[in-house]
Amino acid sequence: MKHITLIFWLLMVSISFFLNLLGLMHVISLLITMPLLFGSILCMLWTLSNRNRFKGFQ
Repeated sequence: MKHITLIFWLLMVSISFFLNLLGLMHVISLLITMPLLFGSILCMLWTLSNRNRFKGFQ
């Protein structure tokens, strides 16, 4: 399950990067593509850093 989320976020970052390139060519508005790229990178980094957290003894 963890590999699926990592692949999903890598796919989202690559799609967002491509959309950002289109935004830099003035095909799509940068007001849409820049927050999308930022959000996808942020969520991917949050997912990577949240994986190995100690959750206590049960």
